[in-house]
Amino acid sequence: MNPPEVDRAAASRAAVAARRARAAVKRAVNERRLSATSVLETALSSTESIEATLRVRDLLLSIPGLGPVRVERIMERLEIAPSKRLAGLGVHQRDRLRAFLAQRAPRVEGGEQSRLVVLAGPTAVGKGTVSGYIRENYPDVLLSVSATTRAPRPGEIDGVSYYFVTDEEFDRMVEAGEFLEWAVVHNKSRYGTPRPPIDAALAEGRSVLLEIDIQGARQVKQAEPSATLVFLLPPTWDELVRRLIGRGTETLEEQQRRLTTAKVELAAQDEFDFRVVNNDVQAAAAEVVELMQIQKAIDLRSKE
Repeated sequence: MNPPEVDRAAASRAAVAARRARAAVKRAVNERRLSATSVLETALSSTESIEATLRVRDLLLSIPGLGPVRVERIMERLEIAPSKRLAGLGVHQRDRLRAFLAQRAPRVEGGEQSRLVVLAGPTAVGKGTVSGYIRENYPDVLLSVSATTRAPRPGEIDGVSYYFVTDEEFDRMVEAGEFLEWAVVHNKSRYGTPRPPIDAALAEGRSVLLEIDIQGARQVKQAEPSATLVFLLPPTWDELVRRLIGRGTETLEEQQRRLTTAKVELAAQDEFDFRVVNNDVQAAAAEVVELMQIQKAIDLRSKE
């Protein structure tokens, strides 16, 4: 029997996400942000991890200085077939590969580094939907909650969607230096990112995702130059207009103001490190998380 179309679609998305996650692991090893030895040990300790599905050959090729010819010779010497995955290694193969990596693979001082990623984009592009999906499906990522002076929209929860505060309370937080960034958005409401939860999470080695506006992204980059800026794009301008009108949360005048602002915001995309098209929420979320070098299936190192 052929699987239902919905199952095939889900399997296809899962396969794409897995390929991206493996690519992120290999890139981290190549850039010396993750040690090849730690990748092997994670694969052996968890058969459900992304590392477990990585081929030995691909891991070796990700090590700086090892090309295809050398890797082929190394695998012959280690007696490991080119198609063998890390989780499928025999006991003696594991020992030989461990010994080789301990001698040849570069060390990574300080282990994995925490990551601060800023997700921004024009109005109605779906930043909240994508970040909400990440919150529900990638618990290793801390999603920062912004404070705002605007009124809650239907379904929004104080402390989860935003911290809804008065103008007076926002003034107090600005005066006390409690914001990593803050800005006036759409010439109307103010939004800000509380600093203490972010500082605490980064100190613990966790990854933090900020879903903020473009003005705020610029401020964060000034305050934290190591932050990675990700610009979320709509598939087309017409789709952006459809999403804004379809959510029905603004007046016609407000819609026009937001669309005018969106044109200016779209012109700022070249200021960002990466661009992600939000054509499918699950795929866009997976791509953002890939940029943070985090995979859902990998246990936090602190739990080991």
